[in-house]
Amino acid sequence: MKKPNLVLIASCLLVLATAGTIDLANMYPYSSQPIPAYITKTNAPANNAITDRGATLGRVLFYDKQLSLNGQTACASCHHQEFAFSDTAVQSRGFDNGLTGRHSMRLVNARFGTSPRFFWDERALTLEAQTTQPIQDHLEMGFSGTNGQPGIDSLLRKLAALPRYQTLFPFVFGDAQITEARLQLALAQFVRSIQSFDSKYDIGRAQVNNDAAPFPNFTADENAGKALYLAPPPAGGAGCQGCHRAPEFDIDPNTLNNGVVSKAGGVAGLDLTNTRAPSLRNLFNPAGQLNGPMMHNGQFTTIEQVINHYNQVVIQVGNTNIDPRLSGPGGNLQLTATEKTQLAAFLRTLTGTDVFTNPRWSNPFDANGNITIVGASSSLFSPAPEKMKVYPNPANSFVKLDLPTGSYNVQMHDMQGRLVLSQSVEAHENLALPGFARGMLLVKAVSQESGRVFQARLVVQD
Repeated sequence: MKKPNLVLIASCLLVLATAGTIDLANMYPYSSQPIPAYITKTNAPANNAITDRGATLGRVLFYDKQLSLNGQTACASCHHQEFAFSDTAVQSRGFDNGLTGRHSMRLVNARFGTSPRFFWDERALTLEAQTTQPIQDHLEMGFSGTNGQPGIDSLLRKLAALPRYQTLFPFVFGDAQITEARLQLALAQFVRSIQSFDSKYDIGRAQVNNDAAPFPNFTADENAGKALYLAPPPAGGAGCQGCHRAPEFDIDPNTLNNGVVSKAGGVAGLDLTNTRAPSLRNLFNPAGQLNGPMMHNGQFTTIEQVINHYNQVVIQVGNTNIDPRLSGPGGNLQLTATEKTQLAAFLRTLTGTDVFTNPRWSNPFDANGNITIVGASSSLFSPAPEKMKVYPNPANSFVKLDLPTGSYNVQMHDMQGRLVLSQSVEAHENLALPGFARGMLLVKAVSQESGRVFQARLVVQD
């Protein structure tokens, strides 16, 4: 009799125990997760760093079905934690049973790549921009503003009326205003926090610190498969590394399509613009099963089918966007049956375990769709201020604030706590000091985009 996986059972029990409650006094450490030193690629922008507060809000938004028009569909309805944040269906179902146009991408390690663009066709310039497009899709979540559907402004008013967001938005941004930009910031922080670096590959990589060297924890087939993966076709390899670059296994942003150009769901015509792919990490779950079908159209249901496709790429008539690496020797690899088996064995080593059950990425709502926010003491609602420079200091007629690019709400108080100035400014913009008396002022600047708080003391002289 097979022994039960006690770690998996314990993790599932922890997820169940924490569902339905967000404790703002004891948040998950999204901002301080360890990242291996050999992971260097990132698409994270400087103006939206992962914070515990922002990712906590993003987690609630990601799982909240109220983000759909009829309250039946969330982001997580198409991106399931148990499937590496993908879907086992070829096409996911939207809020009114409509089908998505393409297969749902795996979101694990979405942060760790050089391409900032998202969606299979890269139509979103950033992950932030991507996060609210499904919400505004007429099939996926329904706030499209077309064909009688309300626009996203209707969603923002809907969310503002929910008690959970009356607590969470001030907690994260310093005030209760809900905007599309703030939704994007929080959702992107949560998605970027979803990471997986506990695979057999990572254990071996840490031991030798060199992809090309044999990994001591690998089988002979796994090491042979790794060598095939890394080597280009002229050197007898499969050339996978040319597009899916280890150790992140992200997609080279210069790729064109891979020869799979049929539309999902058997729709007639060609889909030529799919040039992005998710990381190859966690293709499988810990039990060795695929986390859903492969490619934008779900065409392949086994890793062997994928390898066979790349072993002999068939270029369909009309495919004018094929990656040139697949239209020459790289599309005719002539791998043996043994080499195909070895390559599949290596790809299985890229699967971790933690990401599938860790409660920090789990559904925070209970079985009835309810959530309770606790630990919201008033002291938590003011993000700890960061230091900023003001110059000149001392000043008399104007001052500049040394801040990251963006718009800010600035307030100045005198030493008796009286408000003497309140206005909106851009970073590095001259801020006039209209006849202030000599003395010291406390200057506070709050980012209109991220809610970050900056503070400095300013001396005013005659």
